[in-house]
Amino acid sequence: MTRINTNASSLNAQKSLARSNKALQQALTRLSTGLRINYGRDDPAGLIASEALRSDITSTAKAITNSERAAQMIATADSALGQVSSLLNDIRGLVTEAANTGAMSDDQISANQLQVDSSLSALNRIAQSTSFQGRRLLDGSLDFLSTAGTIATIEDIRIDQASLGTSGNIAVDVDITTAAAQGTITNSDGFTTAAAANETLTFAAGTNFTTTANSADLEIVSTGLTTNDGVVVVIDKSNDLGGASAGVQAASASFSGNTLTLFIDNSGGATTAQVATAVNLVSGFEARTITEADWAITDADTATLGQATLKVTAGVAGAQYNALGITVATQSGLGAANPTAVYDATANTLVITIDDDEATALSVLKTKIEAITNGSFTVATSTADDDARANINGLAIDTTEIGNTGGSGGGLLNDSLTIQVGGADGTEVFAFQSGASVNQMAAAINLVTDASGVAASYSGNTLTLTSSAYGTDAFVDVNVIEEGSSGTFEVNLSDTRDAGEDIVATVNGISATGDGNIFSINTATLSMTTTVSAGSSTNFDFNITGGGAMFQLGPDVVTNQQVRMGITSVNTATLRGESGRLYTIASGGANDLDSDPNTAARIVDQVINKVTTLRGRLGAFQKTSLDTNIASLTDTLENLTAAESSIRDADFAVETAALTRAQILVQSGISVLGVANSNPQNVLALLR
Repeated sequence: MTRINTNASSLNAQKSLARSNKALQQALTRLSTGLRINYGRDDPAGLIASEALRSDITSTAKAITNSERAAQMIATADSALGQVSSLLNDIRGLVTEAANTGAMSDDQISANQLQVDSSLSALNRIAQSTSFQGRRLLDGSLDFLSTAGTIATIEDIRIDQASLGTSGNIAVDVDITTAAAQGTITNSDGFTTAAAANETLTFAAGTNFTTTANSADLEIVSTGLTTNDGVVVVIDKSNDLGGASAGVQAASASFSGNTLTLFIDNSGGATTAQVATAVNLVSGFEARTITEADWAITDADTATLGQATLKVTAGVAGAQYNALGITVATQSGLGAANPTAVYDATANTLVITIDDDEATALSVLKTKIEAITNGSFTVATSTADDDARANINGLAIDTTEIGNTGGSGGGLLNDSLTIQVGGADGTEVFAFQSGASVNQMAAAINLVTDASGVAASYSGNTLTLTSSAYGTDAFVDVNVIEEGSSGTFEVNLSDTRDAGEDIVATVNGISATGDGNIFSINTATLSMTTTVSAGSSTNFDFNITGGGAMFQLGPDVVTNQQVRMGITSVNTATLRGESGRLYTIASGGANDLDSDPNTAARIVDQVINKVTTLRGRLGAFQKTSLDTNIASLTDTLENLTAAESSIRDADFAVETAALTRAQILVQSGISVLGVANSNPQNVLALLR
């Protein structure tokens, strides 16, 4: 070729040199940045994949940071809860020590109470002051918000975890198919036949002796109470007692055989006051003037001292009113028409109070006793108008009348009995004598209910032994150790051992785990423990409307990579057990060391268990959720980083080889371009 306008060889050399320069520049860029892909043009598909991986790497790294921060928060809460547990254990020891009233002085018990109060204050302080990055952890602000408080049958509820989704709300529907039950053993025919318990009170024998002009002028009673019942009172006006003389007593009296004779002056007569004075001089009798009047009666007027009786009968048959103590007391100023009758079911007593000076009709007492609302009684009187005489002229006549229904209501053991009664809390042995009543047996068993876990009740002739607690772990065990040959208790036991039943319920259609009156559920969307009223079978529903501490544990901001956990308050008003709230053991509370150390001990035990459960739940979340999540995400981050590196990072071995090649090609290309550019000069030879 001898054309000079177009140097094809030069153009070709330039093209090759440009390509080599580009390859050299690319090698230099990759080696200087360490990246294979620096621009989208380097590898569009690889760039897209690596950028997606970079996003995953970033979010995964943040998820690890979130989990680590959550673990730090949980550790902070756990540390504070450890101090709460320590304080509760100290309180438990103080309660136990204070219960030793036989050896502890009042001052020592008061000192223990001061320590308890101080510990309770410390608990409240911990609840208010424990915080992480400015957020309080144990004051209840991280607990779930719900409408469960409006459900009357919910005794306690703990929402541990809930997924509220994008709506921030979750409906909870609870269906109870079987209520929790107690272990129960009955004995209906192991006792004597039931009857209506009764007791008869007998008041002083007496009479209201009347004159012709007045209906009730003089009252005469026997100071020997019933001893002079039936004594005939006669009038003798045959003697001249000198009643016409000034200052002379115009009446006298004497008692002989079964007759009380009243001697009245045959000329001037006598006043009721003079007759009363004469009677009061006779041993065994007393009299008082009701109306001051002249004694204008005939010799034929007589009267008889009669007993006033009042029979109190239980309105129901059985041992409920066995051993009922009935007492007659007096009180000044009541008046004849205003007696009182008070029944104390706990002490099993009936106290009748009448006026200490005025005679109260038995018909009035009958009305008062039968009107008692917390007991059931019927009353029969000897005569409706007989008087319950309290005293004469201030002298007590019948203020110590005491009756006792004894075993008149039936329900008595036919022979001696020794039994062992056991429950979830322990076992006790009881020895009853022949004739012991069903109510006495129930009372003896109930005295140690806190130690055995078994409570007793009775109705009519039936003794019922029931476990204090509910559920399959609660039971009643009765073992007859020895019974007399005439006894019928053992053969009439409904069973020798009976356990309760756990509640059966579903939550949002999912079967819950029952334990007595407590049921719990643990799913991916809801973890909850609920205590309902004892034996409740009422269905209910409520909404969880917010609250809880939400932890973002995964790289994607979606519900299934988040955990929302509730952390309840640990102040003394919130901490509670089945026996009551913790604050009630403070000074002046219903269960302080001086008032009820037994209940105080149970409350503290239950609260300790509740705090321990909270610590365990937080610890489990930290160990099984956070720690494993961190480990899993760390592995994921490593793999994502490796995948991103394989796509985007430069291979220095390859790139250095490419650099060497590009350098050589550039150098040779420059040389070749020089040769190509010099070729057209050869045409000049043709012009010479």
